[in-house]
Amino acid sequence: MRRLVPLALLLPVFALAACQSSDASAEGAPRLTSVASGFPKITDLQFVPGQPHLLLVLQQTGEGSWVDLQSGKKGRFLELPVSSRSELGLLGLAFHPRFAENRKIYVDYTVPSDGGNVSRISEFTLPAGDPLGKAGGERILITQPQPYSNHNAGQLQFGPDGFLYVGFGDGGSAGDPQKRAQNPGTFLGKMLRIDVDRAGEGKPYAVPPDNPFVGREGFLPEIWALGLRNPWRYSFDPKGRLVVADVGQNRWEEIDLVQGGDNLGWNITEGFHCYQPESGCKQEGLVPPIFEYGHDLGQSITGGYVYTGARIPALRGRYVFTDFVSGRLWSIPLPKARERVAAQLHGRTGRVVATFGRDAAGELYLGDYGSGEVYRLDGIP
Repeated sequence: MRRLVPLALLLPVFALAACQSSDASAEGAPRLTSVASGFPKITDLQFVPGQPHLLLVLQQTGEGSWVDLQSGKKGRFLELPVSSRSELGLLGLAFHPRFAENRKIYVDYTVPSDGGNVSRISEFTLPAGDPLGKAGGERILITQPQPYSNHNAGQLQFGPDGFLYVGFGDGGSAGDPQKRAQNPGTFLGKMLRIDVDRAGEGKPYAVPPDNPFVGREGFLPEIWALGLRNPWRYSFDPKGRLVVADVGQNRWEEIDLVQGGDNLGWNITEGFHCYQPESGCKQEGLVPPIFEYGHDLGQSITGGYVYTGARIPALRGRYVFTDFVSGRLWSIPLPKARERVAAQLHGRTGRVVATFGRDAAGELYLGDYGSGEVYRLDGIP
Protein backbone atom coordinates (compact mmCIF):
# COMPACT_ATOMS: atom_id res chain seq x y z
CA MET A 1 0.00 0.00 0.00
CA ARG A 2 1.42 3.35 -0.94
CA ARG A 3 1.74 6.01 1.73
CA LEU A 4 1.24 9.09 -0.44
CA VAL A 5 -0.15 9.17 -3.96
CA PRO A 6 -0.72 11.82 -6.63
CA LEU A 7 -4.02 13.65 -6.30
CA ALA A 8 -5.40 11.95 -9.40
CA LEU A 9 -4.99 8.61 -7.68
CA LEU A 10 -6.84 9.88 -4.62
CA LEU A 11 -10.14 9.97 -6.55
CA PRO A 12 -10.94 6.34 -5.64
CA VAL A 13 -10.29 7.25 -1.99
CA PHE A 14 -12.77 10.14 -2.14
CA ALA A 15 -15.27 7.89 -3.93
CA LEU A 16 -14.82 5.25 -1.23
CA ALA A 17 -15.46 7.86 1.46
CA ALA A 18 -18.65 8.95 -0.31
CA CYS A 19 -19.89 5.38 -0.60
CA GLN A 20 -19.28 4.84 3.12
CA SER A 21 -20.90 8.08 4.30
CA SER A 22 -23.66 6.18 6.10
CA ASP A 23 -21.05 4.18 8.00
CA ALA A 24 -19.16 7.36 8.87
CA SER A 25 -22.35 8.90 10.25
CA ALA A 26 -23.00 5.80 12.33
CA GLU A 27 -19.47 5.96 13.75
CA GLY A 28 -19.69 9.67 14.49
CA ALA A 29 -17.07 12.24 13.60
CA PRO A 30 -14.39 14.11 15.54
CA ARG A 31 -14.93 17.87 15.74
CA LEU A 32 -12.40 19.65 13.56
CA THR A 33 -11.79 23.40 13.23
CA SER A 34 -10.08 24.72 10.10
CA VAL A 35 -7.15 26.99 10.98
CA ALA A 36 -5.37 27.36 7.62
CA SER A 37 -5.83 26.42 3.96
CA GLY A 38 -4.17 26.56 0.57
CA PHE A 39 -1.52 23.86 0.98
CA PRO A 40 -2.36 20.86 -1.24
CA LYS A 41 -0.31 17.70 -0.65
CA ILE A 42 0.54 18.53 2.96
CA THR A 43 3.26 16.27 4.34
CA ASP A 44 4.26 17.79 7.69
CA LEU A 45 3.10 20.31 10.31
CA GLN A 46 5.50 21.82 12.84
CA PHE A 47 5.12 24.73 15.27
CA VAL A 48 8.10 27.07 15.65
CA PRO A 49 9.65 26.79 19.14
CA GLY A 50 9.29 30.04 21.01
CA GLN A 51 6.84 31.37 18.41
CA PRO A 52 3.74 29.24 19.07
CA HIS A 53 1.53 31.25 16.71
CA LEU A 54 3.74 30.30 13.73
CA LEU A 55 2.92 27.00 12.04
CA LEU A 56 5.22 25.54 9.39
CA VAL A 57 3.52 23.56 6.62
CA LEU A 58 5.45 21.31 4.23
CA GLN A 59 4.08 20.28 0.84
CA GLN A 60 5.18 17.23 -1.11
CA THR A 61 5.94 19.43 -4.13
CA GLY A 62 8.87 21.11 -2.34
CA GLU A 63 7.37 24.17 -0.68
CA GLY A 64 7.73 25.06 2.98
CA SER A 65 5.41 27.80 4.23
CA TRP A 66 4.73 29.57 7.50
CA VAL A 67 1.27 30.58 8.70
CA ASP A 68 0.58 33.07 11.48
CA LEU A 69 -2.46 31.54 13.17
CA GLN A 70 -3.24 34.85 14.89
CA SER A 71 -3.23 37.14 11.85
CA GLY A 72 -3.77 34.61 9.05
CA LYS A 73 -0.70 35.92 7.19
CA LYS A 74 1.37 33.45 5.17
CA GLY A 75 4.85 33.30 3.70
CA ARG A 76 7.41 30.93 2.22
CA PHE A 77 10.57 29.89 4.05
CA LEU A 78 11.76 27.02 1.84
CA GLU A 79 11.58 25.99 -1.83
CA LEU A 80 13.35 22.84 -2.95
CA PRO A 81 13.56 21.26 -6.44
CA VAL A 82 12.27 17.83 -5.44
CA SER A 83 11.18 14.63 -7.12
CA SER A 84 7.52 14.44 -6.09
CA ARG A 85 5.88 11.53 -7.89
CA SER A 86 4.34 8.72 -5.88
CA GLU A 87 5.74 9.06 -2.32
CA LEU A 88 8.78 11.19 -3.17
CA GLY A 89 9.04 14.86 -2.26
CA LEU A 90 9.53 17.19 0.70
CA LEU A 91 8.52 14.92 3.56
CA GLY A 92 9.60 16.01 7.03
CA LEU A 93 11.15 18.72 9.23
CA ALA A 94 12.59 18.90 12.74
CA PHE A 95 13.93 21.78 14.84
CA HIS A 96 17.30 21.55 16.54
CA PRO A 97 16.84 21.24 20.33
CA ARG A 98 18.65 24.60 20.65
CA PHE A 99 16.77 26.21 17.77
CA ALA A 100 16.28 29.47 19.70
CA GLU A 101 20.07 29.84 19.79
CA ASN A 102 21.26 28.41 16.46
CA ARG A 103 18.11 28.63 14.21
CA LYS A 104 18.88 25.23 12.67
CA ILE A 105 16.24 23.01 11.07
CA TYR A 106 16.57 19.54 9.50
CA VAL A 107 14.68 18.45 6.40
CA ASP A 108 14.05 15.12 4.64
CA TYR A 109 13.44 15.41 0.89
CA THR A 110 14.10 13.53 -2.36
CA VAL A 111 15.91 14.72 -5.48
CA PRO A 112 16.66 13.12 -8.87
CA SER A 113 20.11 11.58 -9.23
CA ASP A 114 21.69 9.50 -12.02
CA GLY A 115 18.35 8.46 -13.48
CA GLY A 116 16.92 7.58 -10.07
CA ASN A 117 16.20 9.37 -6.81
CA VAL A 118 17.95 9.91 -3.51
CA SER A 119 16.74 10.99 -0.08
CA ARG A 120 18.61 13.86 1.49
CA ILE A 121 18.74 14.65 5.18
CA SER A 122 19.92 18.26 5.27
CA GLU A 123 20.50 21.03 7.78
CA PHE A 124 19.34 24.57 7.01
CA THR A 125 19.48 27.81 8.99
CA LEU A 126 16.49 30.13 9.40
CA PRO A 127 17.12 33.84 9.90
CA ALA A 128 15.79 35.27 13.14
CA GLY A 129 12.58 37.25 12.93
CA ASP A 130 8.83 37.17 13.05
CA PRO A 131 7.68 36.23 10.51
CA LEU A 132 10.36 33.89 9.19
CA GLY A 133 12.76 34.57 6.35
CA LYS A 134 14.13 32.12 3.80
CA ALA A 135 16.15 29.13 5.01
CA GLY A 136 19.70 28.92 3.72
CA GLY A 137 23.13 27.45 4.27
CA GLU A 138 22.28 23.85 3.38
CA ARG A 139 24.54 21.20 4.87
CA ILE A 140 23.82 17.71 3.55
CA LEU A 141 24.16 15.07 6.28
CA ILE A 142 22.91 11.88 4.61
CA THR A 143 22.32 10.91 1.00
CA GLN A 144 20.41 7.64 0.59
CA PRO A 145 19.62 6.18 -2.88
CA GLN A 146 15.98 5.13 -3.25
CA PRO A 147 15.55 2.08 -5.53
CA TYR A 148 11.79 2.73 -5.93
CA SER A 149 9.52 5.75 -5.59
CA ASN A 150 7.57 4.46 -2.58
CA HIS A 151 8.31 3.63 1.08
CA ASN A 152 10.58 6.65 1.62
CA ALA A 153 9.24 7.33 5.14
CA GLY A 154 10.21 10.98 5.76
CA GLN A 155 9.82 11.85 9.44
CA LEU A 156 12.62 13.47 11.43
CA GLN A 157 12.54 13.77 15.23
CA PHE A 158 15.02 14.82 17.88
CA GLY A 159 14.85 12.61 20.93
CA PRO A 160 15.09 13.76 24.54
CA ASP A 161 18.74 12.67 24.33
CA GLY A 162 19.41 15.46 21.80
CA PHE A 163 20.14 13.07 18.92
CA LEU A 164 18.37 13.08 15.55
CA TYR A 165 16.27 10.01 14.73
CA VAL A 166 15.93 9.33 11.00
CA GLY A 167 13.44 6.75 9.74
CA PHE A 168 13.90 5.14 6.33
CA GLY A 169 11.47 2.80 4.60
CA ASP A 170 12.53 -0.49 3.03
CA GLY A 171 13.24 1.04 -0.38
CA GLY A 172 9.87 0.35 -1.96
CA SER A 173 8.23 -1.96 -4.46
CA ALA A 174 6.10 -4.47 -2.52
CA GLY A 175 7.04 -7.04 0.08
CA ASP A 176 10.66 -5.84 0.39
CA PRO A 177 11.87 -8.11 -2.46
CA GLN A 178 15.58 -7.51 -1.69
CA LYS A 179 15.02 -7.97 2.08
CA ARG A 180 16.61 -4.62 2.86
CA ALA A 181 14.77 -4.17 6.17
CA GLN A 182 16.63 -7.18 7.61
CA ASN A 183 19.96 -6.25 5.99
CA PRO A 184 22.17 -4.51 8.59
CA GLY A 185 24.42 -3.16 5.83
CA THR A 186 21.90 -0.60 4.53
CA PHE A 187 19.98 2.33 6.03
CA LEU A 188 16.79 1.17 4.29
CA GLY A 189 14.13 -0.27 6.60
CA LYS A 190 15.88 1.21 9.64
CA MET A 191 15.65 3.82 12.34
CA LEU A 192 18.92 5.74 12.58
CA ARG A 193 20.27 7.80 15.48
CA ILE A 194 22.94 10.42 14.80
CA ASP A 195 24.66 13.36 16.50
CA VAL A 196 24.30 16.42 14.26
CA ASP A 197 26.48 18.63 16.51
CA ARG A 198 29.69 16.74 15.84
CA ALA A 199 31.51 15.23 12.89
CA GLY A 200 33.34 11.93 12.87
CA GLU A 201 34.96 9.30 10.65
CA GLY A 202 34.77 11.43 7.52
CA LYS A 203 31.05 12.13 7.96
CA PRO A 204 29.28 15.43 8.67
CA TYR A 205 27.72 13.87 11.79
CA ALA A 206 28.91 11.61 14.59
CA VAL A 207 27.61 8.23 15.69
CA PRO A 208 26.63 8.21 19.37
CA PRO A 209 28.95 5.71 21.07
CA ASP A 210 26.01 4.01 22.83
CA ASN A 211 24.19 3.17 19.60
CA PRO A 212 23.32 -0.53 19.95
CA PHE A 213 25.27 -1.87 16.96
CA VAL A 214 28.47 0.15 17.28
CA GLY A 215 31.38 -2.23 16.75
CA ARG A 216 29.20 -5.13 15.65
CA GLU A 217 30.49 -6.71 12.45
CA GLY A 218 28.26 -6.22 9.42
CA PHE A 219 26.08 -3.54 11.05
CA LEU A 220 26.11 0.12 10.13
CA PRO A 221 26.75 1.95 13.42
CA GLU A 222 24.05 4.58 12.77
CA ILE A 223 21.31 1.93 13.10
CA TRP A 224 19.12 2.26 16.20
CA ALA A 225 16.53 -0.36 15.16
CA LEU A 226 15.78 -2.49 12.09
CA GLY A 227 12.92 -4.42 10.51
CA LEU A 228 10.72 -1.46 9.53
CA ARG A 229 8.62 -1.28 6.38
CA ASN A 230 7.65 2.40 6.08
CA PRO A 231 7.84 4.41 9.32
CA TRP A 232 6.04 7.40 7.81
CA ARG A 233 5.26 9.15 11.13
CA TYR A 234 6.78 8.65 14.59
CA SER A 235 7.11 10.68 17.78
CA PHE A 236 8.35 10.56 21.36
CA ASP A 237 5.90 10.18 24.23
CA PRO A 238 6.17 12.25 27.45
CA LYS A 239 8.34 9.48 28.96
CA GLY A 240 10.82 9.78 26.08
CA ARG A 241 9.80 6.53 24.37
CA LEU A 242 9.82 6.30 20.59
CA VAL A 243 6.39 5.46 19.13
CA VAL A 244 6.47 4.38 15.47
CA ALA A 245 3.45 3.94 13.22
CA ASP A 246 4.70 1.54 10.54
CA VAL A 247 2.65 1.37 7.34
CA GLY A 248 1.67 -2.19 6.45
CA GLN A 249 1.72 -4.23 3.25
CA ASN A 250 -1.37 -6.29 2.41
CA ARG A 251 -3.24 -6.88 5.66
CA TRP A 252 -2.00 -5.15 8.82
CA GLU A 253 -1.05 -1.66 10.03
CA GLU A 254 0.97 -1.48 13.25
CA ILE A 255 2.24 0.69 16.10
CA ASP A 256 5.56 -0.11 17.77
CA LEU A 257 7.27 1.06 20.95
CA VAL A 258 10.85 1.06 19.73
CA GLN A 259 13.99 0.66 21.81
CA GLY A 260 17.62 0.60 20.76
CA GLY A 261 18.63 -2.72 19.19
CA ASP A 262 15.09 -3.80 18.30
CA ASN A 263 14.24 -5.87 15.25
CA LEU A 264 10.61 -5.04 14.45
CA GLY A 265 10.23 -8.01 12.12
CA TRP A 266 9.54 -6.80 8.60
CA ASN A 267 9.49 -8.61 6.16
CA ILE A 268 9.38 -11.78 8.25
CA THR A 269 6.28 -10.50 10.01
CA GLU A 270 3.55 -7.95 9.31
CA GLY A 271 1.93 -6.86 12.56
CA PHE A 272 1.61 -9.91 14.80
CA HIS A 273 1.47 -12.26 11.79
CA CYS A 274 3.88 -14.13 9.59
CA TYR A 275 4.45 -12.49 6.24
CA GLN A 276 7.25 -14.52 4.66
CA PRO A 277 6.64 -17.39 4.88
CA GLU A 278 2.91 -16.97 5.52
CA SER A 279 3.01 -19.46 8.37
CA GLY A 280 5.67 -20.97 10.58
CA CYS A 281 8.04 -18.01 10.32
CA LYS A 282 10.86 -17.82 12.86
CA GLN A 283 10.02 -14.99 15.26
CA GLU A 284 12.74 -15.47 17.86
CA GLY A 285 14.44 -12.16 18.54
CA LEU A 286 11.71 -10.12 16.85
CA VAL A 287 9.82 -7.44 18.78
CA PRO A 288 6.05 -7.48 18.14
CA PRO A 289 3.95 -4.31 17.94
CA ILE A 290 1.71 -3.06 20.72
CA PHE A 291 -1.24 -2.57 18.37
CA GLU A 292 -2.42 -3.53 14.90
CA TYR A 293 -5.54 -3.09 12.78
CA GLY A 294 -6.57 -4.88 9.64
CA HIS A 295 -7.32 -3.61 6.18
CA ASP A 296 -11.03 -4.00 6.81
CA LEU A 297 -10.69 -0.81 8.90
CA GLY A 298 -8.08 1.09 6.94
CA GLN A 299 -5.13 0.66 4.63
CA SER A 300 -2.38 3.13 5.58
CA ILE A 301 -1.67 4.30 9.12
CA THR A 302 -0.82 7.94 9.86
CA GLY A 303 0.88 8.14 13.23
CA GLY A 304 0.36 11.04 15.59
CA TYR A 305 1.24 12.06 19.12
CA VAL A 306 0.35 11.50 22.73
CA TYR A 307 -2.28 14.11 23.50
CA THR A 308 -1.30 16.48 26.31
CA GLY A 309 -3.71 19.33 25.61
CA ALA A 310 -6.72 20.63 27.54
CA ARG A 311 -9.51 20.79 24.92
CA ILE A 312 -10.31 17.05 25.02
CA PRO A 313 -9.85 15.63 28.55
CA ALA A 314 -10.85 12.13 27.42
CA LEU A 315 -7.73 11.94 25.22
CA ARG A 316 -5.22 13.07 27.83
CA GLY A 317 -2.23 10.74 27.90
CA ARG A 318 -3.44 8.68 24.93
CA TYR A 319 -1.64 8.23 21.61
CA VAL A 320 -3.82 9.51 18.76
CA PHE A 321 -3.56 8.28 15.16
CA THR A 322 -5.65 7.90 12.02
CA ASP A 323 -5.83 6.07 8.70
CA PHE A 324 -4.99 7.85 5.45
CA VAL A 325 -7.57 5.92 3.42
CA SER A 326 -10.57 5.28 5.68
CA GLY A 327 -10.25 8.46 7.75
CA ARG A 328 -10.89 6.60 11.00
CA LEU A 329 -9.39 8.19 14.10
CA TRP A 330 -8.33 6.12 17.11
CA SER A 331 -6.44 6.46 20.37
CA ILE A 332 -4.58 3.91 22.47
CA PRO A 333 -3.01 3.93 25.93
CA LEU A 334 0.73 3.36 25.80
CA PRO A 335 1.59 0.43 28.09
CA LYS A 336 4.28 0.51 30.76
CA ALA A 337 5.79 -2.61 29.22
CA ARG A 338 5.43 -3.56 25.59
CA GLU A 339 2.26 -5.58 25.85
CA ARG A 340 -0.59 -5.53 23.36
CA VAL A 341 -3.25 -2.83 23.86
CA ALA A 342 -6.75 -2.15 22.56
CA ALA A 343 -7.82 1.00 20.71
CA GLN A 344 -10.80 3.27 21.09
CA LEU A 345 -12.40 4.42 17.83
CA HIS A 346 -13.36 8.10 17.68
CA GLY A 347 -15.19 8.06 14.35
CA ARG A 348 -14.12 9.23 10.91
CA THR A 349 -12.54 12.55 10.08
CA GLY A 350 -13.82 12.67 6.50
CA ARG A 351 -10.32 13.88 5.58
CA VAL A 352 -7.26 12.37 3.90
CA VAL A 353 -4.89 12.93 6.82
CA ALA A 354 -1.23 12.60 5.89
CA THR A 355 0.24 14.08 9.06
CA PHE A 356 -0.40 15.45 12.53
CA GLY A 357 1.02 18.52 14.23
CA ARG A 358 1.20 19.40 17.92
CA ASP A 359 1.40 22.91 19.37
CA ALA A 360 3.12 24.11 22.53
CA ALA A 361 -0.05 23.50 24.56
CA GLY A 362 -0.26 19.86 23.43
CA GLU A 363 -3.24 20.37 21.08
CA LEU A 364 -3.31 18.30 17.90
CA TYR A 365 -3.65 19.41 14.28
CA LEU A 366 -4.37 17.35 11.15
CA GLY A 367 -3.11 18.04 7.63
CA ASP A 368 -5.53 17.10 4.82
CA TYR A 369 -3.41 15.96 1.88
CA GLY A 370 -6.31 16.29 -0.54
CA SER A 371 -7.82 19.70 0.27
CA GLY A 372 -4.70 21.38 1.61
CA GLU A 373 -6.45 22.45 4.82
CA VAL A 374 -5.07 22.31 8.34
CA TYR A 375 -7.53 21.41 11.11
CA ARG A 376 -7.33 21.55 14.89
CA LEU A 377 -8.83 18.58 16.72
CA ASP A 378 -11.38 20.12 19.08
CA GLY A 379 -13.59 17.21 20.15
CA ILE A 380 -14.49 13.55 19.81
CA PRO A 381 -17.90 11.82 19.73
